[in-house]
Amino acid sequence: MARSIWSGYITFGLVTVPVGLYSATQEHELDFHQFQKGTSDRIRYKRVNERTGREVDFDKIVKGHDVGGGEYVIVEPDELDNIAPGKSRSLEIDTFVELDEIDPMHFQKSYYLGPKDSENASSYGLLRDALAKTNRAGIAKFVMRGKEYLATIRADGKVLVLETMFFADEIRDPDQEVGDLPRKSAAGKQLSMAVDLIEAMSGEWKPAAYKDTYTERVRKLVNTKRKGKEVVFTEEEPEATTPTDLVAALRASVESARKSRTTKKTAAKKPAKKTSAKKSSTKKKAA
Repeated sequence: MARSIWSGYITFGLVTVPVGLYSATQEHELDFHQFQKGTSDRIRYKRVNERTGREVDFDKIVKGHDVGGGEYVIVEPDELDNIAPGKSRSLEIDTFVELDEIDPMHFQKSYYLGPKDSENASSYGLLRDALAKTNRAGIAKFVMRGKEYLATIRADGKVLVLETMFFADEIRDPDQEVGDLPRKSAAGKQLSMAVDLIEAMSGEWKPAAYKDTYTERVRKLVNTKRKGKEVVFTEEEPEATTPTDLVAALRASVESARKSRTTKKTAAKKPAKKTSAKKSSTKKKAA
C-alpha cells in the first residue's frame, strides 16, 4: 500500500471522516540529464548568493515577494504555515453540486482519498455511496504544501476521488489569449455535414485504447542510438482545408467513417470459424 501524501479530515454537516490523500495518476516520462554539447560533462544547478557567489544551503533560504522598486518583503516558512487556512487539515465541504455542472476547464489534478483507519471506514463508505447515488460532488478547500486548493470530492466506483481545481480568476479569458475567433455561427450544408461526421465517428469512451506513442518513440530513439545507429522519423505536417474544399472533405470523411463503422460492426457480428477435424475413412484390405 502506498503512503499518503496528505492526511486530514473530510467534514460535511456534523460528520467528520479521517482520510489520506494518494496519487491517482503517473505521467510517462523518460529522465534526461543535461550535458555540455560535445562533452560528457554534466550540467548542474546550484543555489548561489548572487552577491557573494557562494552556494547557500536549502535550510537557509527564505522567500521574498517583490513589491516593486527593488524592495522585497521576506517571509519565513513558519509564518506561511501559521496563516494557512484549514490549519486543522480539514476538507470542509460547504456545498454539493451536480457533476455535470462543472466545466472540465476547472479540473487540475486527480487524487484518491482513502479512509485513514478501519474504524471510520463506514462513514467513508456512506459519503461515497451517497455521492454516487445523487451524481453530485462536494466542493471544499484545503491546504497542501503551502498552497490552498479548491477541490471537488466525487465517487468513482469503490473510491472517493479528489480533483484539485483552478479558481475562477485563474482561468484566462479566451478572447484575450486566442485573439480573433469566428463570431458567426455556422449554418447550412456545411454544419449539417459536420454534424453527420461527428455522429458517424461517435463511439464509446475506451481509455485503454489510447497509448502514449511519443514516449515509445523516445525509447526507441534512445535504444537505437545506444546501438550506434541513427533513427529517422518522417512525418509530414497536414495541410489546412481551404473553404472551397470544405464540403468535399466533409462528404468524403462522412463516407469513410460510415464505411469504417460498418466494417467494424460486421467483424464483431461475424462468428468465429470452427475448426473441425476431417474424418478419415479407412478401407478394409481384402483378405
